[in-house]
Amino acid sequence: MRFGKKKAPDPAACASSPEEIDPSNMMPPANQERSQYQSGELSKERVESNIPRGADAEGNWVYPSEQMFFNALHRKGKGEGVQEEAMPAVVAIHNNMNENTWREVLKWEALRKHECDAPKLLRFMGRPDELTLKAGLKYYSGLAPRPFDRHDWYDDRCGREVRYVIDFYFNEEHAGREDQFELVVRPALDSFDGAVDRTKMFIYVEFAKRGWPCPVSGMPGDLLSREQPGSAGAAAA
Repeated sequence: MRFGKKKAPDPAACASSPEEIDPSNMMPPANQERSQYQSGELSKERVESNIPRGADAEGNWVYPSEQMFFNALHRKGKGEGVQEEAMPAVVAIHNNMNENTWREVLKWEALRKHECDAPKLLRFMGRPDELTLKAGLKYYSGLAPRPFDRHDWYDDRCGREVRYVIDFYFNEEHAGREDQFELVVRPALDSFDGAVDRTKMFIYVEFAKRGWPCPVSGMPGDLLSREQPGSAGAAAA
């Protein structure tokens, strides 16, 4: 997201050593300490998501608090111009985007429901400075703006690890509206199954536009419009 101008990272917020990085999200330990850059108090309450944790972890992923998010922005050198009173809205938008991303992942996972009916999120990684092949082609050919962020999400498909790539776009014309952010979610092309699923989804979508069932999988034409298990709404307001 466009949270503010870049500046030198906060040295105090960068005190974590490489050994302390959490491999599930490639982030340092949660920092709930007051920042030198804030003048008021920020909430330290964390909201539980609707996204189940993979592997042997129990429960759902938990979103960062306002204090954690504020500290993370300054740690990354992106905190300049960020107003403390805006943090509730910033955190809510962040949480909602993640809920929407998981719903999109579940639509793809529906293609593999016969293999696993309870996928979970194993880990994720932000890669904002690396364009995906699709995003790069569209950006350099002038067909789309540069995504403001890129994530790789690793799905736990009942014991099998599956990588998804996500491009996040901000639509200037829709600023302030619920649809101001656009997500492009798809399985990575690092496996044969990923390529097969992309092909199956393309065929399914084209047939679904006409109300026809998929000729490959037999899925009904309204499947992707249904609420997917584990995607019951956004987790923060």
